[in-house]
Amino acid sequence: MATPTAVADSAPSAWERLGRPMLAEFLGTAILLIAVVGSGIMAAQLSPSNTGVALLANAIATACTLYVLISVFGPRSGAHFNPVVTSVFWLKRDISGSLALGYILAQLLGAVAGVWLANAMFDLPVLQVSTHLRGGSGQW
Repeated sequence: MATPTAVADSAPSAWERLGRPMLAEFLGTAILLIAVVGSGIMAAQLSPSNTGVALLANAIATACTLYVLISVFGPRSGAHFNPVVTSVFWLKRDISGSLALGYILAQLLGAVAGVWLANAMFDLPVLQVSTHLRGGSGQW
């Protein structure tokens, strides 16, 4: 009977240290933006005259999506999904500068991809200009 040989513990590869967490941030941010933008579009189409219902539907969809994304991607990357959150972790020195830069790049690319996919799902132009006039102190 052959005896099992011990596998030497080796340091994690660059892919495991950097690639997988950045992929998690990209996918998590993309899925989050698909849920936020997609639920906003859907709620506006289903209830165009009732803004309160549309906002409630959007908030519930966002909260549920965040719960799932944090549960799934939290152990892999910390589930930041936001460049400001990543910047705070970097300022606290919880993550390195190179990892923070990679996370931020992945989050920005994921956000763009998520919005494009959400628009495509609802047969809207991938890139469009808002016709809704926004103003008020909350904007600034």
